Amino acid sequence: MSEQIVKADIVIVGGGMVGATLACALGDSHLSVILLEAGSGEYTLPDKGYELRVSAITRASQRIFETLGVWPGIESRRISPYRDMHVWDASGSGVIHFDSADIGEATLGHIIENNVITAALYERLSSFENIEVIKNCHTESISISAENASLALKNGKTIKTSLIIGADGSRSSIRQQFDISVRGWDYDHTAVVTYVKTEKDHQETAWQRFLPSGPLAFLPLPDNYSSIVWSTRPDHAKELTSMTDDTFCSALSTAFEHTLGDVIECGPRAGFPLRFFVANEYVRPRLALVGDAAHTIHPLAGQGVNLGLADVASLAEVLMAADANVIGDMNVLRRYERWRKADSMSLFIAMDSLKRLFGTEHLAVKWIRNFGMSLTNRIGPVKNHLVRSAMGMNSNPVEGRLPRLSQGLPLVDRQ
Repeated sequence: MSEQIVKADIVIVGGGMVGATLACALGDSHLSVILLEAGSGEYTLPDKGYELRVSAITRASQRIFETLGVWPGIESRRISPYRDMHVWDASGSGVIHFDSADIGEATLGHIIENNVITAALYERLSSFENIEVIKNCHTESISISAENASLALKNGKTIKTSLIIGADGSRSSIRQQFDISVRGWDYDHTAVVTYVKTEKDHQETAWQRFLPSGPLAFLPLPDNYSSIVWSTRPDHAKELTSMTDDTFCSALSTAFEHTLGDVIECGPRAGFPLRFFVANEYVRPRLALVGDAAHTIHPLAGQGVNLGLADVASLAEVLMAADANVIGDMNVLRRYERWRKADSMSLFIAMDSLKRLFGTEHLAVKWIRNFGMSLTNRIGPVKNHLVRSAMGMNSNPVEGRLPRLSQGLPLVDRQ
């Protein structure tokens, strides 16, 4: 049987939220794109309740989805805005309250189930003639030469391409196959996730209490449900996931100081180990990494997927500004790497520092962090700068601006 060879300018390996968004960003362009999805590409919502994995989509990420024509598909399913954020320290009096009205925005962001986002992305992908999606697809081998990159698939096809983009998650086979090293560490923490209903209304507010064992977040969902992310020690996480529903609801109500009254209902629970890492290289000749394949951070500020979407906006802009025959060249790809490393490193440091700051019970440190929180809450310009950074709305230090998609501007196709 003869080998079947397919050609494309770009192959994106990984069809999750980040990979599918990148494919949409390259839709209707001068570039031919193949998106390889290991799964079925079917993303549905549960018949009852909510999906356990949700994302806090910032205003900058919303602009990306709006510009790509994906946002209507998200809105038509289900989303929940959050207009305020309330953060406090369980070990003291430190409190910070963020209000979208203070910076002239209607919302701070939206809490959206991951499958809602991905379903809307695949719906949008079906409208692009230059994008081919191959589902249930696995690679057998990948090779890169000066002329092109080649992917041998288990279905017998071979794809010849100018550029491979690894969007295949934190355990990226692309990153591992090419021995791209990472620096980072495990946090020895597990995020317990579920959804709950509370006695009192969540007020379209994202609530977060820093406990000695780790942060506990209540994120608003429709119909007065909330998504829970409880970061804690692995042994405690195992205990929480094995409790009866009533015992868990009681423990959660107590840990949250009954801020929203009693927790009266909960969904199934799952735990996910937490770690931080960043790839030492985002690019190599004919290869680029995006999203969790390039970096993974603690979820305490909900920035993980937003960092990946910012990768998409930056890389798509770089690629669309280049001729198809040079998109795999290092002088093109290094611009993306410089752009994203500079933009994300300060956030990596800030999130890790926050995790460590709130992870100690040293009396002097507790006093400093509580004093700092209360002081920040009283200084409007500082607080507003912080919230705008969290919303992805501050300029990049290398480019001096946000990517066009993050500004709500379309990419310029040079065709």
